[in-house]
Amino acid sequence: MITKHIPNSITCCNLICGAIATAHAVTGNLAVALLFIILGAVFDFFDGMSARLLGVSSEIGKELDSLADDVTFGVAPSSMIFYELQVIENPLNCGNAGCTIGSLVPYLAFIVAALSAVRLAKFNLDTRQTTSFIGLPTPANALFWGSLLVGFGPELEKHAWFLPMMIVGIFLSSWILVAEIPMFALKFKHWGWQDNEIKYGFIGFSALTLLVTVLMGITSGNTHLCYSGFSIIIVAYVLISIATQRK
Repeated sequence: MITKHIPNSITCCNLICGAIATAHAVTGNLAVALLFIILGAVFDFFDGMSARLLGVSSEIGKELDSLADDVTFGVAPSSMIFYELQVIENPLNCGNAGCTIGSLVPYLAFIVAALSAVRLAKFNLDTRQTTSFIGLPTPANALFWGSLLVGFGPELEKHAWFLPMMIVGIFLSSWILVAEIPMFALKFKHWGWQDNEIKYGFIGFSALTLLVTVLMGITSGNTHLCYSGFSIIIVAYVLISIATQRK
């Protein structure tokens, strides 16, 4: 039956997008890399939906989905961070061929890929995450980093504090991926306002943020600024989840 292969085929499209994003990231085409991460997120949304609609969910599909997600939302954003850490000014580079401390800093980026894999494995085993999330979902983390580097990177590179901010950000975002922090999901049991206030409010905020940042990018002639909205949205998502978590 051909229908049973549809969800896994969509998952493979997600994985291919992640591989293409990684290839562009390591060569410095960060905007293109982000576009393929976004496209991968679209495929990631529809593979699970198609599996449920067609009634063809499988253990193989679940494992394949985690593999694809780690490539697209773990390795690809890590590669973007790796490239950025290579090109920004690094005071740890001493100019001596025998001095390796500074040259090792960019490799910290791949902590994000490793913790993304841990988060995905944990998600597959955690039965608490059927209607919400525990820790930051990997697509959200990938969109944050991609949007930050593409939208704000050219401006932030001018500041000396950008390098330490990046290093702190790597460890902080990696920790949030696996932390026991409840995060709301945009999953609706009904379409009414009651009990969905946060979800509808967040959707409205996200749409407005994307509209404003795109208009700012167009009017200023800085097209990269059009991508900056995702990083703002993800930060807001984390803060709202922490502020509204049930004790």
